Amino acid sequence: MTVNAARELRDGQVCLVGVGPPNAAANLARRLHAPGCVLVYESGAIGAKPVSLPLSIGDDDLAATADELVSVPEMFGYWIGAGRIDVGFLGAAQIDRFANINTTVIGPYERPTVRLPGAGGAPEIAAAAKAVIVMLRHSRRAFVERLDFVTSVGRGVDPGVVTVITDLGVLRPGDDGELELTALHPGVEAEDVLAATGWPLRVRKPVARTEPPTELELTELRALRVRDPGE
Repeated sequence: MTVNAARELRDGQVCLVGVGPPNAAANLARRLHAPGCVLVYESGAIGAKPVSLPLSIGDDDLAATADELVSVPEMFGYWIGAGRIDVGFLGAAQIDRFANINTTVIGPYERPTVRLPGAGGAPEIAAAAKAVIVMLRHSRRAFVERLDFVTSVGRGVDPGVVTVITDLGVLRPGDDGELELTALHPGVEAEDVLAATGWPLRVRKPVARTEPPTELELTELRALRVRDPGE
């Protein structure tokens, strides 16, 4: 997932980075094929160049290596809201066939079985970034026919979500905006993806195969370990 997400980024793009796998993907891309990729964190760090994976969006390594630090209101009003983000990364607890995302609750909103972290900056990123990449593990619990709550709109804006990368493969929207399986990771078959999806997933023929991670990609990814806070 991380390597394929890193391959989506291009040199010179302005990328809004979250924690977790997107954080690793963006930093891996900057170390390899996209050294000019500008990493932006919603906490206010612009042009961050962390030595190792930051512990959070408030990590002091981001502040120490950033080209500029701005306030959170300025980040959302002037950078995200103004359309200055080329690529935004999002995660999800649930996603539907049109890449709408739920990160709010599982179950009824008034009496949820699970209350999730919530929206954060995801709705603004989904609405204003020039392109959005979603990363999540593929299961019927995550890929659902109907969301329990719509936190962020996937294809309601143009272009919206352009790529969904999972541990099984890659999905991209068709002409009508519905997600289609476009590539499988090594060792995965289309039937595995269909079985892990809560709706009749379309398969774009011929379905491609993603390239396995190279030794260089793996070496650099392992080097991006989260540092010991005592170091």
